[in-house]
Amino acid sequence: MPKTADELLKLLPGVGKYTAGAIASIAYGQATGIVDGNVIRVLCRMRKMGGDSTSQPVQDKLWQHANSLVDPDKAGDFNQGMMELGATVCTPKTPSCNTCPVRSLCLANKEVEFNKQEKTKELTKDKKKSTITDIECCIDSCPLCIQNSEVWDSSLGVQNYPRKGKKKAAREEQTKVCIVCKKNKSEALYCIVQRPQKGLLAGLWEFPSLKIDGNCSEEVSPQQLLLDSCGLHVDTITSTCHVGEVVHLFSHIHQTYIIDSITVEEEDRDTVVTDPPSTKPLRWVKEEELHESAVSTAMKKVFKAFTDKMNSKTPAKAKKQKVDKKQPSINSFFKSKS
Repeated sequence: MPKTADELLKLLPGVGKYTAGAIASIAYGQATGIVDGNVIRVLCRMRKMGGDSTSQPVQDKLWQHANSLVDPDKAGDFNQGMMELGATVCTPKTPSCNTCPVRSLCLANKEVEFNKQEKTKELTKDKKKSTITDIECCIDSCPLCIQNSEVWDSSLGVQNYPRKGKKKAAREEQTKVCIVCKKNKSEALYCIVQRPQKGLLAGLWEFPSLKIDGNCSEEVSPQQLLLDSCGLHVDTITSTCHVGEVVHLFSHIHQTYIIDSITVEEEDRDTVVTDPPSTKPLRWVKEEELHESAVSTAMKKVFKAFTDKMNSKTPAKAKKQKVDKKQPSINSFFKSKS
């Protein structure tokens, strides 16, 4: 088991920066910070960071602060304390600033107090508006600060931080998925390939998939999909089945998976084209091995749709009806009465 955040991030598929930092600091005591929603809120308020908290400049600065602030001797306790502070005191709504242990260090709280004093001055005496331009308006827009086009709402106080940019509408995408099944002595083996180490669902395993243009009317055959997506060459298909469609929502993508399944011959199982541009790490796994692999939630939904389809195609055995001995037979109605 890797024991540092960098190794966890590099070697374990599906482990992100936050999870790696949490495991390394809490389980192994590495002096590394973590940044989750609670920590983002605490740091943005303490440092008065009004830029979009999801933007790269703000994220980089948050991780820089988290790594520099962490206690080298009690990293796990410190990180858990930061998360707990955000969850119980520095909350999204109605934060308990009066009882906050780091209130004296909080720049957002100082801004609230300063604005209160300025309003008091306006009420007690006439104050001519200064003709001197604020220094914030004299410099280029800082990605870490509240933008000049935005307003600091005095009624919100420290809740002006953190800020998020306007949420973009999720884009529509369609992906064709081919579940390749090889039955070996009544035991089914499934082909899975590994995604690239960067990007969406980095390093996770999936069924051979190919993103398609929703406006394209040209049908992609299973053989072509397998060849284009992972370099798998299949000569003989014994059976095919259209499973259906599964919708999965990512934060920024509305993904529709169009699922087909095929059964291949024994000799086709390991026929793989080895051209570097088209090949990906590829495995044949049993169903239980599939569930134990690093597979995305979307692919689990795809496989469930497949198994449901296969089960619905299997004819149910007719139940033998029990005959009541007291029930008269049809012949009894044709017997002559004595």
